[in-house]
Amino acid sequence: MKPSDLRGILKYIPRFRNQIFVISLDGAVIADDNLSNLLVDIAVLRSLSIKVVLVHGISVQLEELSQVRQESISNADGTGITNAATLDLAVRASSRVSHLILEGLTQNNLKCAITNAIRSLPMGVIKGVDHEFTGKVDRIEKDTLHHLLAANIIPIIQPIGFDPEGRTLRINSDLLAVKVATALDATKILFLSNQPGLLIDQVLQRDLSVKVLRQVLSSAPERIAPASLSKATHAVKAIEAGIPRVQMIDGRLYDSLLNEVFSSDGVGTLIYGNDYQQIRPATRSDVRFIHSLIRGAIERDELLHRTPELIEENIEQFFVFEIDENIVACVTLRFYEEQPGVAELGSLYVMPFHHKRGIGRKMVKFAALQARERGAKQLVALSTQNSTFFTSACGFEESEKNVLPASRLAIYESNGRNAKVLVRPLA
Repeated sequence: MKPSDLRGILKYIPRFRNQIFVISLDGAVIADDNLSNLLVDIAVLRSLSIKVVLVHGISVQLEELSQVRQESISNADGTGITNAATLDLAVRASSRVSHLILEGLTQNNLKCAITNAIRSLPMGVIKGVDHEFTGKVDRIEKDTLHHLLAANIIPIIQPIGFDPEGRTLRINSDLLAVKVATALDATKILFLSNQPGLLIDQVLQRDLSVKVLRQVLSSAPERIAPASLSKATHAVKAIEAGIPRVQMIDGRLYDSLLNEVFSSDGVGTLIYGNDYQQIRPATRSDVRFIHSLIRGAIERDELLHRTPELIEENIEQFFVFEIDENIVACVTLRFYEEQPGVAELGSLYVMPFHHKRGIGRKMVKFAALQARERGAKQLVALSTQNSTFFTSACGFEESEKNVLPASRLAIYESNGRNAKVLVRPLA
């Protein structure tokens, strides 16, 4: 670990301190050799005062136990019919998995407890089919869970619930994670499985709005990888219920949990609400991040030189684009008193990891809307190396330098950069 890695992590600590993360571990992740590393990562989260609730699945273990005992099961993931034999095996598999987690957390000096805080009801008869011992969540005893969290105890929640008479029911772990997170007002849900994230048309989605995901689920669910369909469906339900973000990552990868939580790039898929990815005016507290963001482009002569002091002096001109509260892009918008009909777009930069996602075009469109609202008739931009982006993707045309306001023209002629002058009408 480098000092820069630590600085990167430090900015997250105030934001996440005392927040609740619901971490859902698939049975496949629990069966993987990386489980011990994951539990160490959870210990790291706890050391940073992040409250953790663990929900686990048992599909893999249930299928293995079925083979060992040579007893067929009616359903593995808790969504179909659970007959009496399957329920018996599910209870046994759940106890084994919970014990593995309990043992691993204890080895990391963490206090934890298996709870019976899930109250459930039978799924009942659906379309003429009796689901027998498959359950749905009736309520979460959140006071019990809050009490454990306040005592620095990690609740371990099995995919098992109890009805009002104390009878056992099998529950799908994806559904359970969403219900628990909603009851506790969690900051995020992290689904850890044996998939790299959410695959749509066999392509890994790095970040996705709930609006887009909902449309895919509604119109063409077959585009989503079958192994991720349940989590995609429940991610939409989670965000609609008020959970700000849901992340899907490969729990078999070393450091995947920490990389997902403590980096702006992440390693899996981030699913966010419609107001989660946003452009906002920059503030003075953003100066250091903006300078760090554009420093490489300045060194490559892609952007005009700007020191942190100069950025702070002109901070009212900056707008930033955030993903998961991390600045990944910026742009400036400048107006001129001597020529109020012209506004200048500048310092447009998007982190390379976030290229080809339409962020640059969104920043340009936003700047154009802002300029038009303030009465500008033309938006100008100067570019030395990326003029084709402006002309081919953003509606600009190359123009003569005399379209620049007099004060800007003087700077243009004195700096020797010989940038192309690009103009877009704001009709």
